[in-house]
Amino acid sequence: MPTLILVRHGRSTANTAGVLAGRTPAVALDERGAAQAAALPARLAGIPLAVAVTSPLQRCRETLGPLVDARPGLRLENDERITECDYGDWSGRKLGELADEPLMEVVQQHPSAAGFPGGESMREMQARAVAAVRDWNARVEETSGAEATYLMCSHGDIIKSLVADALGMHLDLFQRISVEPCSVTVIRYTRLRPYLVRLGDTGDLASLVPREEGGGAGSERDAAIGGGAGAA
Repeated sequence: MPTLILVRHGRSTANTAGVLAGRTPAVALDERGAAQAAALPARLAGIPLAVAVTSPLQRCRETLGPLVDARPGLRLENDERITECDYGDWSGRKLGELADEPLMEVVQQHPSAAGFPGGESMREMQARAVAAVRDWNARVEETSGAEATYLMCSHGDIIKSLVADALGMHLDLFQRISVEPCSVTVIRYTRLRPYLVRLGDTGDLASLVPREEGGGAGSERDAAIGGGAGAA
């Protein structure tokens, strides 16, 4: 089954303002976020991508803009299932203000029980995102083969919930995971189980580039005894 590269969008104006953007329209990348997006094509250089899938929100599309410009043949698809969590009435509010809400403790300590007023629950968020990945895994394998790699650009809570699913973690533990803006998380899916290859990586990704002699350090199809050789 394919390998999935998950990219969190670059830093946004809402991130710097300390606002929970949610699905608020017209939330753009800030200056640092635009620089992070501009660096993405070089970070992914040499990694073949079957398709790029994005949340339809502006900050994700802006993040992938330089990559799509650098790879004119790369197909870009929108998927509503990997859009930001619907925070409902919390959307657009200051995070400092929300810290005093009783629900925030539930979000942090027992997220599987958390549902946002006027929005969705965190269980619903994870379920739709996992369904999207399973669907795209099947599509990419059918069109590009089991060794193919594809990319999704999404949001922090979405990516954390997908990592939790890949690791077999209960959603109540997903707040232990951290992914920075424009970080790269890589999950390799196999018939029996997924493997977390990168988590919140903001640096060099050269070890993901396929090697001509039949697989790079990051291309093992099973867990390497002793931890593997790493990058060349």
